[in-house]
Amino acid sequence: MTPASDTALDFIHARATEFFTGALEASSIESAFDRRIRFEGNTLKRLILDGSGPDIVNLSQFKRIFVVAIGKAAGPMLEILLDRMRRRKGLRGICCTKYLPKKRNWRFRYFEGGHPLPNEDSFAAARAALAMLKKAKRDTLVFFLISGGGSAMFDLPLDPQIGLDDTAAFHEALLGCGAPINEINTLRKHFSAVKGGRLAIAAPEALKISFLLPDVPLRTLDALSSGPTSPDHSTVDEVHEIIAKYDLAEKFPSAVRAFFERNDLPESPGNKSWRPPFLSRFQKGAPAPARRFTSAVNLTGEDEAFRDSVFELLLSSHDLVESARVLAQKAGYFVAIDNSCDDWDYADAARYLLDRFHDLRALHRRFCLISGGEVTVTLNRTPGAGGRNQQFALACALELAHHPGEMLTVFSAGSDGIDGNTPNAGAIVDPTTVARAVAFGFDPEQSLRTFNACPLFTALGDTVVTGSTGHNLRDLRLLISDKS
Repeated sequence: MTPASDTALDFIHARATEFFTGALEASSIESAFDRRIRFEGNTLKRLILDGSGPDIVNLSQFKRIFVVAIGKAAGPMLEILLDRMRRRKGLRGICCTKYLPKKRNWRFRYFEGGHPLPNEDSFAAARAALAMLKKAKRDTLVFFLISGGGSAMFDLPLDPQIGLDDTAAFHEALLGCGAPINEINTLRKHFSAVKGGRLAIAAPEALKISFLLPDVPLRTLDALSSGPTSPDHSTVDEVHEIIAKYDLAEKFPSAVRAFFERNDLPESPGNKSWRPPFLSRFQKGAPAPARRFTSAVNLTGEDEAFRDSVFELLLSSHDLVESARVLAQKAGYFVAIDNSCDDWDYADAARYLLDRFHDLRALHRRFCLISGGEVTVTLNRTPGAGGRNQQFALACALELAHHPGEMLTVFSAGSDGIDGNTPNAGAIVDPTTVARAVAFGFDPEQSLRTFNACPLFTALGDTVVTGSTGHNLRDLRLLISDKS
């Protein structure tokens, strides 16, 4: 490569980073909250975007307001809610997140839950939330602030005889099995005392409003943090099918294996014969004389337990992708979006996206292919340091090595700022990555086989490092070419 080529590659590296960080900034939790919700004195209004007008709840109707915030974005979500909501009388809550916020409210108990594996605080937070919710009556309003990562950070086995070590081993087996997140979380829902709707039914009489910041496909929103407040429509039969499909039984600790082999394994709460639309709407009209909201769906059977539940989607991966698209177009790139490889194996996703990229870039001088969602990695050995984004990026680097001299870049990073067992968000590669890695003494193919991409990218200075972003809108992949 010539110095001019190096400069050009540095330029599109910077462009990719700019699109990613800019998309994160544009997908602000605070602005999303304000687009959806407004507090006016003692009144909460949901801002309806279809022109049909706001829906209302009068906070003065409730003697107590409980808040349960869980997940990687629990801190920012809670801070925004408390800043907008002036009501403090009867306010109490639980906040469980990976990094404790610097600004804390004395009315709340804070827990530093484990991720990607649960820890003591994960159990303690779940116990504290269940104890608080048991005090909720008809005069109680409960806000649930739910973001990604809560499956590990906030957990408690349904079987009280199963301890933390076995629970952590259970989660670890799931993470390496290669299953998509909805199948992984189907098992977590049936294992946990606070997943699959069980957190919501701990307060059956209260009005419950869940604000969601999903890191799962929108078609499986009830997989977010394993659905602690939503009716679960997966079944015990599906649990057994998933365990068999990924040969998980032998990978589970004996206590966990015995739990799933029980003949009386409990079903999670939810109507198993009918799958209604997940998101409901606030009830129309003034706050009086109506006591509470009702769902837009006529819930039946076990879903009666969720009749007083309302769900509000704040942001999603689509917002992140759309923000990146706008930035790339403003920078003069022809943009295509392809999210079809969501939940695919990383190698299949790399092959698919690179084939699409090469086909389309031949038609455009400056081109950017954007892909949202997450890929999966099946571990067949103890991994090194890295995560799905660095694994995907390294697979792409091996293919880009066949295009020397071309101005091509692949960027892959997690919006939460964390990739696997590393502090990196992801990595960025180009046609020189493999040659530079070899010059540093690395064997890129071996790094890929051993799931040890992080040392290679760290040595090259090609990791993406953001720190904790307060987001969790899944991953963003950018494939960029520039012929100028």
